[in-house]
Amino acid sequence: MSSTTQSMVYAVTLASRREVGVRTLAFEVTRPRGFQFIAGQTADLTWIDPPETDGEGNTRTFSIASAPHEPQLLFATRLRDTAFKRVLEKAALGTALRLEGPFGNLTLHNNPRRPAVLIAGGIGITPFRSIIRSAVNDKLPHRILLLYANKSAESAAFLEEFAAIEKGNPNFTFVPTVDDPPPSWRGETGRISAEMLTKHLKTIAAPESAGPICYVAGPPPMVSAIRVALSKAGIDSDDIRSEDFSGY
Repeated sequence: MSSTTQSMVYAVTLASRREVGVRTLAFEVTRPRGFQFIAGQTADLTWIDPPETDGEGNTRTFSIASAPHEPQLLFATRLRDTAFKRVLEKAALGTALRLEGPFGNLTLHNNPRRPAVLIAGGIGITPFRSIIRSAVNDKLPHRILLLYANKSAESAAFLEEFAAIEKGNPNFTFVPTVDDPPPSWRGETGRISAEMLTKHLKTIAAPESAGPICYVAGPPPMVSAIRVALSKAGIDSDDIRSEDFSGY
């Protein structure tokens, strides 16, 4: 929920990692004592003494994909050929990092009468995993619609997890869409358009509710295109909050 948290620096270690999509790695670091954050916020991670480095440096900003109630801090990233990512793939569990944070305000609004529309492109899903798992854990009354766009089902992180959450939570609606659907695909196909948005916004509208607050996270071109599509779908720009994921 919306409020403020104080940024601090902590010592952490790499606790786990696993592949959650094509060239997509989820990893956990130990959660420092006293570290508090709001679902949807980010943190900076820095290798302290890496075996290699490059011009992009030893620090990256990641959205925290775990919810505040979870014991470890989960992050996820697309893998690129950079020194930071190569170290991330190969470093021994227990390797030390520095964590600074939390940062950011892409956090769920307080008014439960206004539905939340979360729109993610690719690895932009990470802050929304935190928000959704937190909302479920805290039994929040908000109606939440997640639209999640990827090139393929294989590249979509946490796809099965969101489908499972939807089955057990009537306030949560999950709409995945891919450009290249497999034969068994039952979601939407293609990019998220104004028509797709209009179609699914109707599913969370209620006579007694105010309009939705929309949250967008993904690559900059996608975020720009979604803001235009939301406008065409009748969403005021004041009700759109976004975060670009560039150079991840």
